[in-house]
Amino acid sequence: MDKLLALETFSVVAETGGFSKAARRLGTATSSVTRLMDALESSLGVTLLTRTTRHVTLTDAGATYLEQVSRLLSELIEADESVADAGGDPVGTLRISVPVSYARIVLGPHLAAFLDAYPRLSLDLVVSDAYLDLAADRLDVAVRIGVPAQDPGLIARKLMDNRRVVVASPAYLKRAGVPAAPADLATHHCLRFPYRQGRQSWTFTRNGQSEKVEVKGRLTANSLDILREGVLNGQGIALVPTWLVQSDIVSGEIVPLLDAWSAHPVAGDAQVYAAFLPNRRHSRKVQTFIAFFAERLRGAHA
Repeated sequence: MDKLLALETFSVVAETGGFSKAARRLGTATSSVTRLMDALESSLGVTLLTRTTRHVTLTDAGATYLEQVSRLLSELIEADESVADAGGDPVGTLRISVPVSYARIVLGPHLAAFLDAYPRLSLDLVVSDAYLDLAADRLDVAVRIGVPAQDPGLIARKLMDNRRVVVASPAYLKRAGVPAAPADLATHHCLRFPYRQGRQSWTFTRNGQSEKVEVKGRLTANSLDILREGVLNGQGIALVPTWLVQSDIVSGEIVPLLDAWSAHPVAGDAQVYAAFLPNRRHSRKVQTFIAFFAERLRGAHA
């Protein structure tokens, strides 16, 4: 048994949740994946995977083993790449997770320039709003929106501010009226994002004074794109990142409100940042990605 191949295959099986899916990812036969996993379990004397007709899941032992295997594979890749790019540009594949709306609006338009600038680098983007585990999902970098302190054990580097703006469509404001102060929002239909803290209130700050408003509405969505569509369709008022609706504000399809106040749904929720594991701190490809996009995005979508 090729132990390194077995470990790589085990990692892909765990990620995809099936032998057939793993085989397609690896470009090999399902029977080969099955035999390799059987051999790996036999050599360890432990059952790593629970097999059903539809899914393959990790046992407790498998989950523990995957954590160690993921770390080992990441270190091997980093060792290879550190030698490969010692004499020139960074080389290898960057696996990065990015929130859906942010990837579409902000990051996406800069990808071609990044790849042109670094021809020896490839990007593997995982575009998802899920809060992924960097080790288990074999990520080099996770682009996240929020407070870096929520990621203990990871290193965070700021990419840009995440200013928020309260917005509505002209049609909604004509029908429901324009709120003159934060307290007026309590009588409006508000479109809400279910933040992990579970709060359904928005906080406004002006001249050092804070005011918290409990907001209500019939639409809650864990998709910023859905909230934007709701605003455009006149369904209510939303508190969203400026970068999400900047072009809509310029076109007049969306109107900013209460601009004398600074608004945020969660205290300190003011950054877009790149998070990575401590063992990636010296990775040239990681540092190259962060430096490039921090420079590109500085002052953007303010």
